[in-house]
Amino acid sequence: MPATLGIPNHSRTATAVVLVAVFMTNLDLWIVNVALPAVGASFSGGGTGASLGSLSWVLNAYAITFAALLVVAGRAGDRMGQRPVFLTGIAVFALASLGCALAPNLGILVAARVAQAAGAAAQIPTSLALLLATVPAERRTHATRSWAAVGGLAAAAGPVAGGLLVEVDWRWIFTVNVPIGIAALLAGRAVLPKPATRESGPLPDLLGAPLLISSVAALSGALVQAPDWGWTSGRTVLLLAVAVISGTVFVGRSLRHPRPLFELDLLRLPRFGAANAGSLVFGTAFAIMLLSNVLWCQEVWHWSALRTGVALVPGPALVPVVTLLTARAAQRFGHGPLVAVGGLLFTGGMVWRACFASVTPDYVGDLLPSQLLTGTGVGLALGTLVAAGVHALPGHRAATGSALVNSVRQISATVGVAVLVTVLGGSHVDVTSRHDFRIAWGAAAVLSLATSAIGVHLSRGGGPAQMASAVPKEPEADASGSGGHALT
Repeated sequence: MPATLGIPNHSRTATAVVLVAVFMTNLDLWIVNVALPAVGASFSGGGTGASLGSLSWVLNAYAITFAALLVVAGRAGDRMGQRPVFLTGIAVFALASLGCALAPNLGILVAARVAQAAGAAAQIPTSLALLLATVPAERRTHATRSWAAVGGLAAAAGPVAGGLLVEVDWRWIFTVNVPIGIAALLAGRAVLPKPATRESGPLPDLLGAPLLISSVAALSGALVQAPDWGWTSGRTVLLLAVAVISGTVFVGRSLRHPRPLFELDLLRLPRFGAANAGSLVFGTAFAIMLLSNVLWCQEVWHWSALRTGVALVPGPALVPVVTLLTARAAQRFGHGPLVAVGGLLFTGGMVWRACFASVTPDYVGDLLPSQLLTGTGVGLALGTLVAAGVHALPGHRAATGSALVNSVRQISATVGVAVLVTVLGGSHVDVTSRHDFRIAWGAAAVLSLATSAIGVHLSRGGGPAQMASAVPKEPEADASGSGGHALT
């Protein structure tokens, strides 16, 4: 893999094991989105397949669980050892992937996705620590950049890989993880280093994880089901109440607990709070865009999963290219201007779709220009928001703050999917839904425009900031939850 270039021969196998595992988990977002319509079609509900609201939990159960367990898994690695937690994560991810592939119904599939997310949460924060322990000190900067670049590779390969596997059967998007996971597990046991544990104290507030899951899941459930149940129905009101109560208790515990799941007091830092607000609104817009494009291509244009995957490549493929090419601009002008411009370009891509989308397929006049605009916007804004957040932190809080940044991104993906399902009505997508799609694209445009406003605010916060990777500085890179998906 390109990520092993410049690393001595004796450590390349260990490096490859880490990067393959990280690539496997990063690929999940892109593959599962492309496969979602095929998953729905295979689970019959009155002969019409699973509803969009039910299917949304295939994505949201994963994102919510990952967000809640990221810090717990990172701290567990510090306390029990990065190597055993990482290898356990691979084993859980592979076993859960097999469970997804064999799922006889949607409920079992969602449960297996929760287990998959737990495995991913164990892998991601520990992977960077193991990678840095594998390579010589002089190669650590290169290794960190390679680790972050894996997300770009997964984004470029994911749509096509998902389309190809769905052409055989959607279950192959999960089955393929099993042999890769087994190989990585066996090789990892043989070659991965055993860095010393860094902590002997207690784990973070374990009650915080179920409280966070309960709050975000209840909010998502209310948004997803409200079109069918009614916004004033008892069930919708109950879910909203659970979301508010769980969220309030979670925030209270986080502010008072000596080792909170998330150090929410960091949000009082103006630039850190603004960067996280930007990540939340932009991540929500990104999730709306990604899933809506998949549904439009397959359910309205009636394209195959493979054709859809190929059509969606330009956007994600642009992200790492734009990020690399604009690194010096961030050094010179700071994070704010890049976020502002990125938000405007993403807004333009959503407005383009709302204006020019037609039930008659027109890739060159409709989807491609939007992909180019949104892909460039994501490349400018998404990683820059994370970097702005990390750089606003004091050095001794970089790791825990980075965990909060990455968890916010996962929560924003859940909110975005839920908002899209709410707008589309939670039922089955067809050509009559095109007006609802335009509303969703308009909502994404408004959210990305708000991101631009946050970018302007960051620009006023001071002079140019040094551009850095979304991951923390090397000395703290293996602390709790510092990783997060490298791109997604």
